[in-house]
Amino acid sequence: MKLKKLNIFTIPLFFVYGIGIINSQIQPGVYVTEVDNVRHELKLSDEYLIHSVYKMAPADFKETHGGFYQIKDGVLHVDLEFNSNYESDGVKKLTIPFSQQDEELILKTDPQLTFFRMESTEQDLDGAWLFATRGPDTGQERRGEENPRKTLKFLMDNRFQWIAYQTETMKFSGTGGGSYTAEDGVYTENIEYFSRDNSRVGASLEFNYEIKGDDWHHTGKNSKGEPMYEIWSMRPSKNK
Repeated sequence: MKLKKLNIFTIPLFFVYGIGIINSQIQPGVYVTEVDNVRHELKLSDEYLIHSVYKMAPADFKETHGGFYQIKDGVLHVDLEFNSNYESDGVKKLTIPFSQQDEELILKTDPQLTFFRMESTEQDLDGAWLFATRGPDTGQERRGEENPRKTLKFLMDNRFQWIAYQTETMKFSGTGGGSYTAEDGVYTENIEYFSRDNSRVGASLEFNYEIKGDDWHHTGKNSKGEPMYEIWSMRPSKNK
């Protein structure tokens, strides 16, 4: 997909002004825009928003933030669960006026950003997952929704992102993401940004997966070549 060029760009983009003009909903999906070789990637379910910013070449992670959102009078109201810049800006909530036109989503931030929706696709493992425990499953204690320490993995439209954070203190521990495929029990991640180590960008990691009920059993070898077995649990929707 060819992206239109914008002439404006500023980091961070947390503080916004103005009011919405209409009541509207945003179609879930992955929205992107690029400004001077810096990509903004916006992943939106019907209740959760993740905005990540990174430079593609040379690789350079910039920031990410995300949380549950509601829409009222053309304004996104986001209660952040994580904010990679929290130590410097202390931001826990966002109010973002927006508008839509065809496949464009315009966030009226300062500066304004115009996003374009990527093609919608469906794969195994699409959805929001929380790390639960190390496998195999022997009835051990799990890290659930009530635990403030979370590792979230969000997969949508061939894009994945994991984020490690603490909801009570807003401590951000790291993130990474890019494209993925999940087919016939093989899950592959192609890393396009990694907050802890930009040199990891470009790597392709292959794992095995099996879905058991609401659990994703994720097995293979870690970056050190050691056996790995993780169990992720599908995150329940707040809207249900």
